[in-house]
Amino acid sequence: MTPDKIAAGYNQIADRWVSDAFPLENGIAQHERALSFVDKKGYALEIGCGGNGRFIDLLLRRGFHVEGVDISERMLSLVRARHPEVTFYHADICSWNIPRKYEFISAWDSIWHIPLSSQKQVLGKIIQSLEPRGIFIFSAGGVDAPEEKIDSFMGPEMYYSALGIPQLLAVLESLGCICRHLEYDQYPEKHLYVIAQKTHD
Repeated sequence: MTPDKIAAGYNQIADRWVSDAFPLENGIAQHERALSFVDKKGYALEIGCGGNGRFIDLLLRRGFHVEGVDISERMLSLVRARHPEVTFYHADICSWNIPRKYEFISAWDSIWHIPLSSQKQVLGKIIQSLEPRGIFIFSAGGVDAPEEKIDSFMGPEMYYSALGIPQLLAVLESLGCICRHLEYDQYPEKHLYVIAQKTHD
């Protein structure tokens, strides 16, 4: 699927993220764990920032200068209304030139929508945009080998891809990162999250 189709899908369902039914605690404990590895506070980036700003709230409370990027115009309109003081970018992470380096980057339930063929390149771009000792938290498909699929679980058709855990860990190591935490946080579902730390520039 093209980035435009992914964006269109999220435009259709964006209001779910700001409804009373959305569990605002989703991913918060995992981000708290990631923040426990942070050496210093500075700039933070949320990739696929969505509409409700729950991680932005957390990072602002922790004293970060926060920025966000999303491919969905509707998601951005919702989160900008909640956080007019925050800088947001409308962009596809695959082609976006990340504007600075960050101490903390989050990509929760977002980069698994990029093409499987782009996973390594995008991970490299994100790690390159971390300051030394910076922390990257992201979710991925908890599979053993590379995999991609399209499903309509959320309504609109969505594309998902995963490198598989062995290849994912090998890529992080090749990019100068240490895996600080890896967990199936919704087991038996194959929802995996990883906390990685960049060891050097």
